[in-house]
Amino acid sequence: MTKLSDTQIEELAWEKQNGLIPAIVQHYHTGQVLMLGYMNKTAIHRSQINSKVTFYSRSKQRLWTKGESSNNWLSLISISADCDSDTLLVQAIPQGPTCHKGTTSCWNEIGTDHFLQNLIHLIAQRKQEPESSSYTQSLFKAGTKRIAQKVGEEGVETALAAAVNDNDELTNESADLLFHLLVLLENQNVSYEKIIACLSERHIKK
Repeated sequence: MTKLSDTQIEELAWEKQNGLIPAIVQHYHTGQVLMLGYMNKTAIHRSQINSKVTFYSRSKQRLWTKGESSNNWLSLISISADCDSDTLLVQAIPQGPTCHKGTTSCWNEIGTDHFLQNLIHLIAQRKQEPESSSYTQSLFKAGTKRIAQKVGEEGVETALAAAVNDNDELTNESADLLFHLLVLLENQNVSYEKIIACLSERHIKK
């Protein structure tokens, strides 16, 4: 974890916003901006001690650790100040949706990663709905072996489509493979973030 020293904390431009510093939270692995909060000195210290991002809530007038009621924590990786010492960049790994609306980010971003995160969230919801008649829930009911079998089947079909240079079929089969893989990961309680972290670590080692 990259921390701010006591000296660096004291040297921040506290006078500009009445003892508070805006803190931009960024996903450590994807670079996605997740949320904006405010920190005072105590919030910074607590974040660095507990490794969970903590803010000062202006509405509640108290310290507030993200996830204290939802368990959707932000695991702290680093805190750094900008060149003017009046804004913080907080890099973290989210343990669930960051926004109270259930989305990855508090900004309504569009794009591939945003869609993928929404799909992951939907799959997780289906897992918690045993009475649902959806295809996704039927996979969860069938169990790990059936889901794993589907991943294997879709993997073979994806490879065969590539082998015969059928790019339309390759696209369709790849979509099926990705979907069933996400279902398998959810079934096994392996997060998407953990996969990204593994890829990131491999990239850094190279």
